[in-house]
This record gives sequence, C-alpha cells and structure tokens, in this order.
Amino acid sequence: MKITKLLVANRGEIACRIFATCRDLGIATVAVYSDADARAKHVREADEAVHIGPAPAAESYLKVEAILAAAKETGADAIHPGYGFLSENADFAEAVVKAGLIWVGPPASAIRSMGPKDEAKRIAEEAGVPVLPGYRGEAQDAKTLTEAAKEIGFPLLIKAVAGGGGRGIRLVTKASELAAELESAVREAESSFGDGRVMLEKLVEQPRHIEVQVFGDSHGNAVHLYERDCSLQRRRQKVIEEAPAPGMPEDVRKAMTDAAVALTKAVKYEGAGTVEFIVDGSKPLSLDTFWFLEMNTRLQVEHPVTEMITRQDLVEWQLRVASGDLLPLHQQDIPLHGHAIEARICAEDPAEGFLPGAGLILEFGLMEPVDGETIRWDAGFETGDRVPSNYDSMIAKLIVHDGNRHATCEKLISALSHLQLAGVPSNAGFLSRCASSDAFLNHSHHVNWIAEAGEALTLPPAEHELASVMAVCDVRLNEAGGATPWGLQDGWRMNTAPVHKVMVAVGADADWVDPDAWDLPPETPLPLVTDISPRRYAVTTGGDTVLVEVPEFDADVEAVLGGDHVSAPMPGKVLSISVEAGAEVTRGDTVAVMEAMKMEHALTAPRDGVVETVAGKVGDQVSEGDILVQLVAE
Repeated sequence: MKITKLLVANRGEIACRIFATCRDLGIATVAVYSDADARAKHVREADEAVHIGPAPAAESYLKVEAILAAAKETGADAIHPGYGFLSENADFAEAVVKAGLIWVGPPASAIRSMGPKDEAKRIAEEAGVPVLPGYRGEAQDAKTLTEAAKEIGFPLLIKAVAGGGGRGIRLVTKASELAAELESAVREAESSFGDGRVMLEKLVEQPRHIEVQVFGDSHGNAVHLYERDCSLQRRRQKVIEEAPAPGMPEDVRKAMTDAAVALTKAVKYEGAGTVEFIVDGSKPLSLDTFWFLEMNTRLQVEHPVTEMITRQDLVEWQLRVASGDLLPLHQQDIPLHGHAIEARICAEDPAEGFLPGAGLILEFGLMEPVDGETIRWDAGFETGDRVPSNYDSMIAKLIVHDGNRHATCEKLISALSHLQLAGVPSNAGFLSRCASSDAFLNHSHHVNWIAEAGEALTLPPAEHELASVMAVCDVRLNEAGGATPWGLQDGWRMNTAPVHKVMVAVGADADWVDPDAWDLPPETPLPLVTDISPRRYAVTTGGDTVLVEVPEFDADVEAVLGGDHVSAPMPGKVLSISVEAGAEVTRGDTVAVMEAMKMEHALTAPRDGVVETVAGKVGDQVSEGDILVQLVAE
C-alpha cells in the first residue's frame, strides 16, 4: 500500500519538515492543532488542518482518539508521529494499525522492547552489545538497591526504568546520599511516567554521547547511516549535535555501528531509530570506551546532520519503508560527505536558568542566504507568529555543512551571528559562545561541560548591549535630516564641535547616548540592525538580540497636553485593568498594567476625565497601538 495522504500527529518544525518531503513526493498532508496553534506555521503549510482540542498537550496532541478521528475525517491513509508526544507510544502505534492506517514508525513490539531501559539493556547484552555495569533487577526494595549500589561503587546514577528527557535521573556521589536520591528519583518517575521502577548504573564522569542512526525494513534488512556526537548538553538536553563524531577511528566506528545494526536486527526493527552509546570522554575513543545507553524508536531531532553528510532524505526513507518498500540503499552504497553541525534554536533565556519564553515574535530569521546544502534552516515559526507557553521551547534548527569540522564550525559561528529572534528570549548568543569555545573547537567538551563553564556561556558580554545601543545611535544619526537647516539633527553647535546624542531605551532604562564617547573592544562583532517599527530596532551582536527603542517625544508632549485614550506602547500581555466605564480618572492615574519585554509597564491616564469604554481585558495579548481604555471626548 502506498501513502497518498499523511497526517502528522505533531506540531512545529518537525511537522513542517515532514510536509516538505511530502510535497516533493506528491503526498497530500494533514495537520492537527490545538487552540494554542490555531494560526501556527505547520497549520498554514498543510493541505488540510483539523482542530483536536485545547492548548494542554494532554487534551490535544496526546489524545489518540482525537488524532484518529482527524485521520478519518480527512481520509488520511497514514500517520507520522514526528518526535515527542506519541512518537514512542506503543499503544498509539497499535491503534493506528488497528484503524486500518499505515503507521510511519517501528512495530509496537519494538517500541515496547526498547522502552524500559532495563529490558533494552538485557536485549542489548544478548545481542553482544557492550553495556555498562549496573543493577537492572526486578526487586525494588531499599535493601536490594542499597546492596547493589555498594557493589557497583560510587559515583553512580539512578535512572527511571521508563525514563526519558532527562527526568527520573539522580547522581549519587557517596553512600550517604543514596536513600534521599532514591526517594526523589522514584517520586519523579511515578509523576512523569506512572512507573516508579529504577535501575542503577556506574557513572562515567566525563561522558560523551555518541549515537548511531539505524534503519530497518519489513524484509529483514538493516543498515546504519553513521554516527552523531551529541555531547554538548545542558541538564541532559541536547544543545548542539554533529556528524560524524569528531576523533572517531575507523575501527571504533565499525565496532559501534556493527553493534547498533545487530541490536536493530535483534528487535526486528522497521523504520528510523537511534542506538545511543555513552563514551568515556576522559580517554581517546577506543574499542573498550563505549557502552550501550538506550534506543530511541523514532526519528530524532538531530536527524538533519545525518541527512547532510549522507545526502539522503530520512523522512522519505521512513515513508517508503512504512509503505512496505525495501531500504533505498545497501550499506556499502551509503555515502559519507564532509561534516555537519546542528544548533537548536529555543525561545528561552540562558541568563535566567534557560527559562522558556512565550509571546509575539517581532523578528525571526536567518539574515543570510539559505541554500539547503551548506546552510539549512528548519523552522516551525516565522515573524508575526506567537510562541505558546504550553510546549517545548525549541522553535527552529540551524544546520550547516562543509568539507571538514573546522570549516563547519566557522560556518556555524558566522550563521549564528546573522540570526535574529526578537520579542521572545533567544538562546542564539549562548549557542554562539558554545560553538566559539576552545573546548568545542578542539572537541574536548563532554556532557557536563556546559554546567562546568557556567556564566561564561549563559551571560551575554556587556559589550553586546553597548554595541546594540551604539548601532541604533548610528542609524538615527544617519537618518537625521530636514527640509531646512532648522530641521537637521546633526548635532550642530555655534562656535563649538557638534554633539551627537540620541535618547535610547533598552527595556525600562532610557538615557542619552553619545556614540563618539564610547569605545568597544576590537573583537566585538558588528551588530545587525532590523527595523521593527519607526522607532524600535532589533539589534543582534554575536547572536544576542536586544530591542532598542528611541522614545517618541511628540507622543510624550501629546500625553502632557491630554488625549482621549490609553493604548499599548508595544506588544505584550494585559496583566490588570483598574478602571471601568464611568470611572473618573486624574492625569497620571494607573489605569492598566501590561507585561512586555519581560517587564511590567504601568499605563496612565493622559488627562483628567471620565472612562467611556474599556476595550482590553486581563490576559489579552495586545499589539502596539491597541486601545485599552477610551476616555469621553472633550
């Protein structure tokens, strides 16, 4: 059976990515969306879209019956789960097949066998794959676990058997910590996965994370598409991934990929999967420094780096295998070209503990050519879209490719300096600092390196904001002009040197700035300036983007003289409104409070008067200029 119409049970950039391959293959597409994603990019890019529920994922993207109903309504004959959500849910896979649809993923049996970490490691051991020393027994009482921990030795990791996404994992450095950490791990495992079982594993103190992309078909064939290094992580979440793994000797590559393929065949795997290994990063890669970690039974976020080095479309492979076809290539025919690196672009603030952000995107994009071969941009959002607070903070991926790792690193750093994300927080500057670090460039980094480096990576250099302010000053001074000499804004002074000053604001702080009076370090990257509105600019320096404003003095004069309404000075969220129709107000009274640019802004009455109408309400997301309170006209 060939796929003619595919429903993607996911959202964001992975849904958009799958739709792109479907367009190339002439397959019709169906999107599903929650209330929060009604105007999302993946909805716009699909041929059809079906609403499946409220914003919380549990009431929409995780509702199997709603997704199956959407497939039936649209006549879709196949479902692709993307990654996350229901992608590794064996019950969902079975329900799709039972409904008479093609499931674009591995058999439910393979998902089940590789889901519990203890079972996966047992199968791996039987397949001859090296596995770390640890305890994976059924007994879960404190005495058994304590005795097992002493036998393994400290430090060790407690891991939730049903875990994933870094949850249910605890580090135990000494015996006295074991009881408390066990209790904490079990509690989180029960809360996150409904399964409190744990396993114990010897800790590799400077681990690297290397994984092998595998593919199987329904005819018993299995291949690998080389390895990826995903060692740059924070809180066990991947940040930057690359392929192939740097410093990989050919004999180790063969041993690792042979082990991955053996496991793939052992579970009769079909479709795309990833066999993950933990590697001792304190030593050079060798045959005795890697051990099986787990198998992800889905397409991975970082699959584009594999596509770039092999020049294969892995989503197309998935669709063909799901349709019953043989694997497109034999092992010996799968090429390996150059080096590729992927950076995950997230709406989050590294300086605030990677706090996720939400709201209206004022400017977003890669401000340099994207050819799809040397630079690729996989995005689930565009300028003008809203990032909801209900889901993962990743909104795009930047992937670069070149002939060798050094050239690829340089290309990534350059591309990040041309990436703008304004309106919501961005991790692009953080990514740039990671990619520019000596540890990453000489590939001595490991899974714990970001935590060890600390504020050197998470805090933007002070000169980045200064460069942004000065860039706006230059723009304003260059724009200065007038029809007569009296209208010029060139800083002219009689009998003295010109004074070039501009009033600018970053956040709530406004001040006069003289760009001639400041010197920047010579290595400071040149800022990238984009007009958001006549007096608002998104300015990017080394990946860090700030919003710089030039106050509108004419508007201030109008407010002093009086006016008839209170409007939003910028996009944001209404937090409170303290007046109602008929209320008397005095000039300067706070009538509303809104949140914008991560700060609260009090909006005041422009004159004495009476409130005629209140147009805004608490919780509204408003645009610049939206009227919130209208006064009776005088």
